[in-house]
Amino acid sequence: MAAAPLRRLLMLAPAEVGHTQRWATALAGRGVEVVLATQHPDAAWAPPAGVRVVALPHRGTAGYFRNLPALRRLLRAERPELLHAHYASGYGTTAALAAWHPWLLSVWGSDVYEFPYTGALQGWWLRHNLKRADAIASTSAAMAGQVRRLTPARGAIAVTPFGIDTTRFAPAPAARAAGEASKGLVIGTVKALAPAYGVDLLLRAFARLEPRPGEPAATLLIVGDGPQAAELRALADALGIAARVRFAGAVPHAEVPAWLNRLDVFVAASRIESFGVAVLEASACARPVLVSDAGGLPEVVRDGETGLVVPSGDVAALAAALSRLVDDAALRQRLGEAGRRHVQRRYEWAGCVDHMLACLQAARDGRPPPERP
Repeated sequence: MAAAPLRRLLMLAPAEVGHTQRWATALAGRGVEVVLATQHPDAAWAPPAGVRVVALPHRGTAGYFRNLPALRRLLRAERPELLHAHYASGYGTTAALAAWHPWLLSVWGSDVYEFPYTGALQGWWLRHNLKRADAIASTSAAMAGQVRRLTPARGAIAVTPFGIDTTRFAPAPAARAAGEASKGLVIGTVKALAPAYGVDLLLRAFARLEPRPGEPAATLLIVGDGPQAAELRALADALGIAARVRFAGAVPHAEVPAWLNRLDVFVAASRIESFGVAVLEASACARPVLVSDAGGLPEVVRDGETGLVVPSGDVAALAAALSRLVDDAALRQRLGEAGRRHVQRRYEWAGCVDHMLACLQAARDGRPPPERP
């Protein structure tokens, strides 16, 4: 017998985060009434019909505890079929203390990779939240494995990846022609400028590229902002490549497809990576991708088929793979085209929403999560 459709969901998540907005909007589009409780409201976001945002009264770390009475009142008033909390270390705390069942906890990255190792109390705290959840979802199999390392007794964990809208993220040759003045190849990344994402490693690998005789020098385009911005600019200068590196800064997500289409090669040299949505976005644009083997990246890139995978932190291997892509136009085209087909087959947004909805219904009903199709 097919599961009864989920009709009423209370999400506990940061409303200012694009992934939260996408999930809430998509679920509402499937007929789910979504109440989004948050201590991170977004005044610029206009929720669609079917999504109602409730701003919790308190902010900051203390808010995850001080908002407990407000959440309990909201749960009693709304009577959702399922409580779905996002981020195990913050909103997961509020959900665990609320003692509402059933509830599903989605882990996103730093909450399980970093937070539990910042101190003994944090480790206990995080494990407590994971154990109290009726069900857990992860954006990648790699991160699900990390959850099992933290809580070995957990049962099956749903893998619910972020999907890609391949009508928005699609090849656009005109963007490449108009984007960069240089006629040389454009290598680049779209990432936060933080140590976890290895942009410093990309700069060092780029500095090792040998010029191609008779051809314009390659340029490096870095799209994003973050705490390492000044440090990375100084590193480019110290490596003697500042004239060939462009720091574009942060851009709205709506503009990301155009920036990706300016690239000939996309690189994610991450030290830590929970999933790799930026890589899938690049693949959807038929860009050949070069990634490290950190976290969930090897799940979204098939080495030698949709991109190249190198050991995390290995600048020499990164530089060698980059040189290989620069020197082989046919390889770039083959990897890019295969990458787009891979995203369409495994990570199309509509299919990921179908799977998330099935996992939510399974959590509501106390059933094991379904396997990804």
